[in-house]
Amino acid sequence: MKNKQKTIKVLLIILLIALSLFMLVPFYWMVISSLKMNKDVFSVPMKWLPDMNNIQWKNYNIIWKKIPLLVFFKNTAKLTIITTIIQLCTSCFAAYGFTKTKFAGRDLIFLMYVTTIAIPWQVYMVPQFILISKMGLNDTHLGLILMQAFSAFGVFLIRQFYISIPDELCEAARIDGLNEYGIFAKIVFPLGKPAMATLTIFTFTNVWNDFMGPLIYLKTKELKTIQLGIRMFISQYGADYAWIMAASVCSLVPVVIVFLSCQKFFVEGVAASGIKG
Repeated sequence: MKNKQKTIKVLLIILLIALSLFMLVPFYWMVISSLKMNKDVFSVPMKWLPDMNNIQWKNYNIIWKKIPLLVFFKNTAKLTIITTIIQLCTSCFAAYGFTKTKFAGRDLIFLMYVTTIAIPWQVYMVPQFILISKMGLNDTHLGLILMQAFSAFGVFLIRQFYISIPDELCEAARIDGLNEYGIFAKIVFPLGKPAMATLTIFTFTNVWNDFMGPLIYLKTKELKTIQLGIRMFISQYGADYAWIMAASVCSLVPVVIVFLSCQKFFVEGVAASGIKG
């Protein structure tokens, strides 16, 4: 029986490794294509290993000169970092209110708020655009930041983690004279790092890779993000696939760095957030 269980476990590990490698194939193709000459990207038969004597490192130098990629990176970093910080603050405060304080209609309000997750963005896209335009925030970074400052998913994720924190800790702190802000800052907030890391990854990835939002709201070239910059690059150099792949690799690097930095807390946060419903 034990040998059978070990065999099944080994087979599952092999299957998971194979699936992981399969998922990495597109990223590997993107990287090696960025190091080829444009005419060799779609060569037949395809070369899965780059020619070490003909690696085109200059592709990464060219893309920074063809379009103002540095400006697009700065704009994207600005939007992503500010939005992530604001969303973390609003989600943590709201989650604390929905778990560690008691007020009339708390659960009903939370249910109504979380239900908005099921509403596609396309449903309220036009009213939102009209509202932002009437506020005079169209073609501004502030408009995009305000639209993503609150997240029902973020509140839900943080709340699920805060539920696992014993209420006795908060009650003991209240007896010692701490107010709600003190309890949040000194007890709940430090214990919520895994959930915050999880939300950081989700928010950072979504905002960094957002294409439709900036496309609709940003018209000025100096305000555009990296995703719009790559689209602009494709429209100008549609046949230069190696350059396009190099730009795509550059846009992917910050997301990978953030994920690897928060990976440990990410796993803990996902596991802990599902302890209680």
